[in-house]
Amino acid sequence: MIARSYTVAFEGVEAHPVEVQCAVTLGLPAFAIVGLPDKAVSEARDRVRTALTALHIALPSKRITVNLSPADLPKEGSHFDLPIALALLAAIDILPKDAVENAVALGELSLDGTLVPVLGCLPAAVAAAEDDRSLFCPEACGAEAAWIDTTQVIAPPSLGALIRHLTGQAVIPPARPGEVHDPATGLKDLRDVKGQERAKRALEIAAAGRHHLFLSGTPGSGKSMLAARLPTILPDLTAEEALETSMIHSVAGLLTDGGISRRRPFRDPHHTASMAAIVGGGRGSKPGEISLAHNGVLFMDELPEFPRTVLETLRQPIETGEVVVSRANAHMRYPCRFLLIAAANPCKCGYLPDPSRACARVPQCGLDYLGRISGPMMDRFDLRIEVPPVPFMDLDLPPSGDTSATVANRVARARKIQATRYAAHPGARLNADAEGRLLEEIATPAPEGRAMLQAAADRFGLTARGYHRILRVARTIADLDAAAQVETPHIAEALSYRLAVERQTDTAA
Repeated sequence: MIARSYTVAFEGVEAHPVEVQCAVTLGLPAFAIVGLPDKAVSEARDRVRTALTALHIALPSKRITVNLSPADLPKEGSHFDLPIALALLAAIDILPKDAVENAVALGELSLDGTLVPVLGCLPAAVAAAEDDRSLFCPEACGAEAAWIDTTQVIAPPSLGALIRHLTGQAVIPPARPGEVHDPATGLKDLRDVKGQERAKRALEIAAAGRHHLFLSGTPGSGKSMLAARLPTILPDLTAEEALETSMIHSVAGLLTDGGISRRRPFRDPHHTASMAAIVGGGRGSKPGEISLAHNGVLFMDELPEFPRTVLETLRQPIETGEVVVSRANAHMRYPCRFLLIAAANPCKCGYLPDPSRACARVPQCGLDYLGRISGPMMDRFDLRIEVPPVPFMDLDLPPSGDTSATVANRVARARKIQATRYAAHPGARLNADAEGRLLEEIATPAPEGRAMLQAAADRFGLTARGYHRILRVARTIADLDAAAQVETPHIAEALSYRLAVERQTDTAA
């Protein structure tokens, strides 16, 4: 007799349906699992057998064969324990077959039958809703999966409790969604940064249009302090963005207590992080920092200290908004549309602009240090700012400038304008996404602005990418001014941010 249950296999954040077929036939007693299982799935037979023994359920002295279909799809992870157990129980007529077949199940079994939390319950709930099935998952994962309100989520603490639920002995109520984590307020404020008005303005533009920002300055000038306050001026995640981000964090095991946060992620990996940690990969091809920062901020402090291979690998994800982790048996695709903030000292010693403190290798010290960042990588930064040191006397002055709340309101207004503009363009959400004919329509400069761009291209050798990025920044500046047309002052300000590093390099040489 053959019974079936259903589960999922993960490829990135995508959950592919898997049919678990169980046959109990005559023959020598055996328990075999086929269908391209990995080591953790193959070991499920011992966990299932022992858990059933703990529940005083004896398996028949027959041949038990479990097939995971489709057989050519790799099956990884311990979450196959529960669907295998359910299919087996249905095959020996302990559970009703229709109740098992109408649900997607995932969960790891301990030896006493307790269900252990597993990763990826949120994407699994999405897959269950698409197939019009309910979801069975461990109790600790129920609050996370219940955010998908189009499917019923049953989250038992153990296999025994699920058996009693399916046989009508003790019905388990559907799980309820976890708490919404409100963004922390009042911890950091942009007004805490003394001076640096130009850098604050660049931060506002970056937040409004999701433009990548490069900060260069001497040690202690406030680069990290500015970057840490960028999340305080960003709007909360929309419902769609929160689901996208939470699905990635679910696969990575970062959701706590099943709660979904509306706060935009802020990831700041150390420069010693490996390629797999930044881009994704490693055991199980997990998402890297660039994917964990999806819809949020990725802050890379001391950018030249990162390995060259890591920096060059970032070039394509920055352009496409997704990364493909390729392995021999699978290709994992993760979204990674983030706002990149990078900080660097102007040279190895850090004091290139200060003749009294710079080393004897000026200007070669700065050229060698920033030369670790390739031209194509530097070309992907829309805004480049030199952050000068703040005079010691100014540190005792009272806070100046706008608060984070005031700047956040301006950013929200600019993003609302962009949301209306791109409502009919599914591939674009913000000005940083505009390209091709769409960019020409929304950011065509006036003749004076075009002439200014031409002069800058001749003087500094702007690339086609650099030209388009200047137009996107100018469009964002116009949105902050609530201007319908990109004017010459908007082009001039966008150019001033784009050419800051070039002027610094020319001065050093």
